[in-house]
Amino acid sequence: MKRVGVLTSGGDCPGLNAAIRGVCRAGQESFRMEFTGFLDGFRGLVHDRTMELESQALSGILTGGGTILGTSRDKPHRMMIGGKEHDMTQEAVKTYRRHRLDALVCIGGGGTQKIALRLKNVGLNIITLPKTIDNDVACTDISFGFDTAMNIAADAIDRLHSTAMSHGRIIVVEVMGHRAGWIALGAGIAGGADVILIPELPYCTREVARAVRRRTKAGKKFSIIVVAEGAMSREQAKTVRRLASAKGKAETKKEIKKVSEKLQEFHEHHLRHTVGLTREIEKLTGLESRLTILGHLQRGGTPSSADRVLATRLGTACAELISRKTYGVMVAARGDGVKPVPLDEVVAKKKFVPLDHPWMRAARQVGTCFGD
Repeated sequence: MKRVGVLTSGGDCPGLNAAIRGVCRAGQESFRMEFTGFLDGFRGLVHDRTMELESQALSGILTGGGTILGTSRDKPHRMMIGGKEHDMTQEAVKTYRRHRLDALVCIGGGGTQKIALRLKNVGLNIITLPKTIDNDVACTDISFGFDTAMNIAADAIDRLHSTAMSHGRIIVVEVMGHRAGWIALGAGIAGGADVILIPELPYCTREVARAVRRRTKAGKKFSIIVVAEGAMSREQAKTVRRLASAKGKAETKKEIKKVSEKLQEFHEHHLRHTVGLTREIEKLTGLESRLTILGHLQRGGTPSSADRVLATRLGTACAELISRKTYGVMVAARGDGVKPVPLDEVVAKKKFVPLDHPWMRAARQVGTCFGD
């Protein structure tokens, strides 16, 4: 009988419980496996905090949001203990050996894939599942959590339409997505947004204002603008490129650290960019504008049917791969099937929106403005 560890790491998202259930139920019912859950992500692995994932613990969790295991953004190789950073990788390895695990399932986004590769490289049997509402994990068609987040954002846009029409306002809606525009694009199309601004395509504020004024001239008294949290104006994008170039040319650790801090400072300041954007659009159009930031609302609640099916599909495939001793891979969604992709091919990559993506073409053809 194989003994398998399971943990969820990084930000929470809808579908995590469905994935846990899929892995464990398939392992228990079809492959004679036993499962131990590690609490609060890699922190639980380092400190050996566990719960047994027996059949009763899995009952009723399919439809629940969040994760019964808890999660954190802790990294074993950079854990804060007593106010200082420590490399606790060997403690994680000791916990793995102590429980006599045959494999460890790590469920998470891009950061989790990187940590999983590190653990694979120190000799552990690792297999991962791709989760993130941002849909930016490389080498998989889709990540579970995305569909639910897109639906929540689209529903919010639907609701904002009525107040925008009633008051004749511009409503700016900021959605999540980190530095990828999948949520903004999908929810914007589904919600009939007039303008969609995504990180992959730097925008010109004057072009956005011009699109709004064209609607006004056509007799339309309101506009909906959907903005991804990582979207940037052309000027902001130039600043990032300049700093990134400077970082690439830096020769000493001190220089690299200095430029990195400037980049971090820019991105932290940029998190509030939609406030300034809303004011600027109001000034350029002369129309009353309001900002709505959906924030963590998009990550909570009951997962959609599509996410439950996807998480279950990937989870059961994960159990089957463990039974075949296929390790060091991420279980990727490919069409209606799955494909094990080596972690080396997944890490250090992001899946961004291609500018020729069918969703982009469809949006343009119905008159959506992208600020370019």
